Amino acid sequence: MHASQGQGRSVGLGLALASAFAFGGSGVAAKPLIEAGLDPLQVVWLRVAGAALLMLPVAWRHRDLVRRRPALLAGFGLLAVAGVQAFYFAALSRIPVGVALLVEYLAPALVLLWVRFVQRRPVTRAAAVGVVLAVGGLACVVEVWAGLSFDPVGILLALAAACCQVGYFVLSDQGSGDRGSGTEDPADTADPLGVIAYGLLVGTVVLTAVGRPWEMDWSLLGGTADLGGTEVSAALLLGWIVVIATVLAYTTGVVSVRKLSPQVAGVVACLEAVIATVLAWVLLREHLSAPQIAGGAVVLAGAFIAQSSTPRPPSSGVGAGPLGEAPVPAGAEVFEDTNRPA
Repeated sequence: MHASQGQGRSVGLGLALASAFAFGGSGVAAKPLIEAGLDPLQVVWLRVAGAALLMLPVAWRHRDLVRRRPALLAGFGLLAVAGVQAFYFAALSRIPVGVALLVEYLAPALVLLWVRFVQRRPVTRAAAVGVVLAVGGLACVVEVWAGLSFDPVGILLALAAACCQVGYFVLSDQGSGDRGSGTEDPADTADPLGVIAYGLLVGTVVLTAVGRPWEMDWSLLGGTADLGGTEVSAALLLGWIVVIATVLAYTTGVVSVRKLSPQVAGVVACLEAVIATVLAWVLLREHLSAPQIAGGAVVLAGAFIAQSSTPRPPSSGVGAGPLGEAPVPAGAEVFEDTNRPA
């Protein structure tokens, strides 16, 4: 039992890391396209629309989800796909990138608040400490002090992006049945690939109105873009964004949330900022300062601490809590705190 849970945690952690790497590489590939003349929102539309096109066969295969889980599909498309992208880029027009990124990645802390006060489930000390370390390290990674300015509207837009990212983690955890209890109802289970496919379709529709692709200079995609002094095909960069930074990133991310938990996967996702910074250093020749290196180490420490706490199901209909504490109702999720003495 414990070996199976440990194996599931390892797989979930590996998928979460793969998702963070895939998402983290999106900016490095997108920046040359933007500098070549594409509007940022147009790049976002190309990213989501291209991924939705690739996932059309998956959407057709899971077309029963439209009837069974319409709210989940609409919510994932509006929040996890369109909302995060649109609010983040809107925030960038009013506040510095570092500030917007830091506010957006307050999402893991907001996930903990959601789990604790909305779902009324216990939150471990390990996850809480991991969030604090990850957010503090992220402040160093983005060097928030370098361009701090207070624009109330910009901050609210970035906070909206963070709330949408909370929706990504929470909705990714939905549709998995009674996770871990052995009582999963197939009628309530939503295949993660199907959720992603329809989420991308919904996101494409929403972003079409914002990105206005009909105003885009499509000829730019037939040329090249400058990647750290090297001319690279714009189509190749777009392919990376669509296949790796969107399809692969969302797929591994959603599955990792189901194998770990929203709060743990949320903290591991903070590694995206570290990965983005390192890739920008290597591929775009952007400077990596000592505080950024130190901040990256702190984010890694926070992610490691948080992932040491994973959900485990009660052993019976009514079981004891961690270390023989108060009984837990059937179906409730119990979290093991590995910081406690045995």
